[in-house]
Amino acid sequence: MKKLLTACLLALPLLATSNAMAQTYPAKSIRWVVPYPAGGGSDFLARTIGQALSVQIKQPVLVDNKPGGNTAIAASDVARSAPDGYTVLSADNGTLVFNPVLYKTLSYNPTKDLAPVSLMGRFPMILVVGPGTQATNAKDFIAEAKAKAGGINYASAGAGSPHHLAMELLKSETGLAMTHVPYKGAAPALADLAGGQVPAMMIDLASGAGFIKGGKIKPLAVANATRLPQLPDVPTFAELGFKNVEAAAIVGMVVPAATPADTIAALNKQVVAAIKDPAVSKRLIDFGVEPVGDTPQQFAALLKTEQAKWQKLIRDLNISLD
Repeated sequence: MKKLLTACLLALPLLATSNAMAQTYPAKSIRWVVPYPAGGGSDFLARTIGQALSVQIKQPVLVDNKPGGNTAIAASDVARSAPDGYTVLSADNGTLVFNPVLYKTLSYNPTKDLAPVSLMGRFPMILVVGPGTQATNAKDFIAEAKAKAGGINYASAGAGSPHHLAMELLKSETGLAMTHVPYKGAAPALADLAGGQVPAMMIDLASGAGFIKGGKIKPLAVANATRLPQLPDVPTFAELGFKNVEAAAIVGMVVPAATPADTIAALNKQVVAAIKDPAVSKRLIDFGVEPVGDTPQQFAALLKTEQAKWQKLIRDLNISLD
C-alpha cells in the first residue's frame, strides 16, 4: 500500500502537467506540413482550413511544403517531430494506405508513427474521356474498350496515385484490358487526354474542372456513393451496375503517434470547427473537395477499411514502386 501510495503521489505532477498542457493548447504557432508543392489540391486544403484555424486559435498556422519521396519525406519529418500538437501533417491515401505496400522499405510506419486527427476532405474520382474515344457514356466506353483488340491506354497522374488505382479498380470490376500510361502529375496527363494522345483517365474534380467546363474532356461516371453537386447529370458507377467502383483521394490530418490524446482531441475540435465553417466549406466544395471533418476514431476506422481494400488490390496486381 505504501508503494502504491508513493507511485500515485509521483504521478500527480505528471497528470497536472498534462491537464495544464491540454488547457493551454495551443499556446504557440502550428507548423502544418504538406507533402506536395504549393498550388495543388492538398496545399489548397491546408491553406484554406489553416487560415480559418489560425483565426479560431489566435495563433499562426504556418504551411510548410515538403514534397518528395511520394510523400515519405514529409511523413518521416512529422513522425520524428515532437509529439506536442504543434507539428501536423496533411496525409493522403499514398501516405497512409498505398505506400506501405508499394515500397519494400519505407522511412516511416503510418500505423505506428502517426496518429489520426481528422479526415478533412475527399476528392472523388471521375472517369473522363477525351477526343480519342467516341464514347458518350460509361457503358459505351466499356463496350468500346472491350471491342478493341489489345484494349486501350489510359493516363494517370502517376504510378501508385489514387487516379491510377481507381482505374485499376474499374479494370478489375469490369474485366477491361487497359494499359497504364503514368505521367508526372495530373496537368500533363490532362493535356494529353484533351489532345487525344490518350483516350481516358480517372481524375478528381479539383484537377479536371477547367478541362470539363471548357468541353475539352467529358465526364462519364463518378466513382462515388452519390452524384457530385458540381456534376449533377453524371451518374455514379453504382447507378450503372458497378457498385464496388468507389474511389477518392482522401486527405486527413495526422500528428506524431505519441501525441497525448487530450491534445489530439483539442486539435480535432478546432480543425473540425474550421472545416464546418460555412465560408470554408463553400470554398472547398467550389474547388472540388467534399468537406468531411470527423473524429480521430472515425478516421482510424476509415483507414482500416481503405487499407484492406487497396492494399489487397495492389498486391493482387503486383504493383511496386521500388
